[in-house]
Amino acid sequence: MVRTIMRVFRGDSTGGQYEEYPVEVSEGQVVLDVIHTVQAEQALDLAVRWNCKAGKCGSCSAEVNGKPRLMCMTRMNLFEPGATITVAPMKTFPLIRDLVTDVSFNYEVAKTIPAFKPRPPEADGTYRMMQEDIDRGQEFRKCIECFLCQNVCHVIRDHPENKPNFAGPRFFVRLAELDMHPLDTVDRLELARKDAGIGYCNITKCCTEVCPEDIHITDNAIIPLKERVADRYYDPLRWIGRKLKGK
Repeated sequence: MVRTIMRVFRGDSTGGQYEEYPVEVSEGQVVLDVIHTVQAEQALDLAVRWNCKAGKCGSCSAEVNGKPRLMCMTRMNLFEPGATITVAPMKTFPLIRDLVTDVSFNYEVAKTIPAFKPRPPEADGTYRMMQEDIDRGQEFRKCIECFLCQNVCHVIRDHPENKPNFAGPRFFVRLAELDMHPLDTVDRLELARKDAGIGYCNITKCCTEVCPEDIHITDNAIIPLKERVADRYYDPLRWIGRKLKGK
């Protein structure tokens, strides 16, 4: 066993501070294991959100030594033995208590995105799609909604006033998935441009860097979606065509 110091944020929306907890760390443990040890032995009222402990529920998102991570997928052997490890709540969302934040913003955004609506089936009652069309959107379905990408997006992290007008990378992934689906019939480009505010994104790729599912959020979702929006609304020839048609 190795003795280390866990420096954990304690507090709520009114304020708080970091408190240090010395704890023994066993081989193979992850940050969430050690936080549970602290909770069980030294800080029984420590608030922490978690569920599956397998990197699939997205519940235990936090900032470990300043980097947004899933605590259940962050091994303690990543850090120097005996080092002080700082664990903080996600910065972008309102703090409830300790390591638990209010991520309801994301669920409200999700409600604004029209659901998948397929075209009518073929005459024989089946749907036919090309395999390459299916493969293209498969990556986006790996999202576990940990909201780490939302947390690091500076558009809302540094400017919370943008939240009413900016959906964030998780929902650009959702919009891209629907936009690329060969059977979907709903046009969501106006939503992406206006209500979701994709124009605010300046493709810094910070969202891609923290995704625990290795989704290429920027290259495979956001950039293609921005290109579709630009083609429709900002291409000069299309603009002239709309003017000639009186649209």
